[in-house]
Amino acid sequence: MSGLERAAAFAPASVGNLGVGFDILGQSMSAIGDIVSVRRIDEPVVRIEAIEGVVKELPLDAAANTAGVALLRLREAAQVSFGFSARIEKGIPLKAGLGGSAASAVAAVVAANALLDAPLDRVALLKLAVQGEAVASGSLHADNIAPSLYGGLVLTVGIDEPQIRRIPVPSDVRCVVVHPALYVETREARRILRTTCALEDVVWQSANLAGLITGCFLDDIALIRASLEDVLIEPQRRVLIRGFDAVKQAARAAGALGCSISGSGPSVFAWVLSEDAQRARDDMLRAFADTGVAAQAWISSIEPRGAHLLVDRCSS
Repeated sequence: MSGLERAAAFAPASVGNLGVGFDILGQSMSAIGDIVSVRRIDEPVVRIEAIEGVVKELPLDAAANTAGVALLRLREAAQVSFGFSARIEKGIPLKAGLGGSAASAVAAVVAANALLDAPLDRVALLKLAVQGEAVASGSLHADNIAPSLYGGLVLTVGIDEPQIRRIPVPSDVRCVVVHPALYVETREARRILRTTCALEDVVWQSANLAGLITGCFLDDIALIRASLEDVLIEPQRRVLIRGFDAVKQAARAAGALGCSISGSGPSVFAWVLSEDAQRARDDMLRAFADTGVAAQAWISSIEPRGAHLLVDRCSS
């Protein structure tokens, strides 16, 4: 038996797609994240007690909340007689393209899993969190769930029986994320995508995906720089983000290896070498400001640590 009656977990934000890996690549961004505290209750239900932090206007109804749905699915999968009561502390802005809905679902299942007499493995937790995150995105995909859960740069192959592999990232690479004061609805960002693509674009994107992954494994900065360019999704979604072209140009001018949309947006990310990170951050912020858009930004290493329990918040 676990012996715990309550537990809390932190799940980091994430950059979905990483430009070239639509719905299959993602990286954690540990500068910000969500915390979910869960306690066991006798009633066989799931309750959301409160939502605090930078976002509060989210459903308290468990069936309409990403963390709540993930906990409901966990109860079913673990076949437990007790229920869960959860408190959510949001550190990720709403509709930022930084995996906020995914992080809440991930933190919830990681915390609740610590309360089980027979904890589930990580792949099982991923499947449950994906079902929770689908409440917000409208589809089953793990490009935010997987990096938030596992940490680092993560490739996910498949949904029903997902294969998860962490990809090494050169130690000198940093991720700059700039979040403008704009809103992009995930469902709308997916709705506008064309269902067919030109063959030459598919070949180009496939080469870029292979080049990025190979460059990471070989610690080949030149190959990463040549490959980190989205030719399929970014051209369709860039119109949703006012100032995007100027921000991307600013990142490139500051030495970025690549720059694209984080998830469905409106956040924009850039991979840079550590020596260029501060300049890229400042210039990207300035580019948004020059188009009349306020923004905030973070610089993060791509750490191979995902969601984890907060020991000081767990008590028996």
